[in-house]
Amino acid sequence: MSKRVEVEITVPNQTKYLGVIGRIGESMAYSLKSYNGNRRELAYHLNLVLTEALANAICHANNCDPDKDVKVSISASDQDLIIQVFDQGKGFDIEALAKLKAQAGDEGGRGIQIIFKLMDRVRYIQNDDRNVLEMTKYLN
Repeated sequence: MSKRVEVEITVPNQTKYLGVIGRIGESMAYSLKSYNGNRRELAYHLNLVLTEALANAICHANNCDPDKDVKVSISASDQDLIIQVFDQGKGFDIEALAKLKAQAGDEGGRGIQIIFKLMDRVRYIQNDDRNVLEMTKYLN
């Protein structure tokens, strides 16, 4: 793959789309011709980070508001794979949230830590109309 391939999808602000988006990430992992690593592991990781990021955007950023949506962009080149999840929320401090430790009885609170663990670069950019969680995986 010499040029960047990009897939964009906008989904309603509903958790029923988590599996669909996760499988798109898995498919991207298997389509990377120049990737020499464990494709099954990469596919699992991409599914997991996409599912976590989308769930956070839907439930936390967009407050499960049915009038909002979430846009997802996945792009890949020979060097990297970039996932962007756009929300319509107020935004948050990702660095502060990443430092919090989930307690044993907590039902949530691990998604951001998982994303930071599995991806090589993570950043959250706040904009006026949409915020974006950008996650990068270096491939070679």
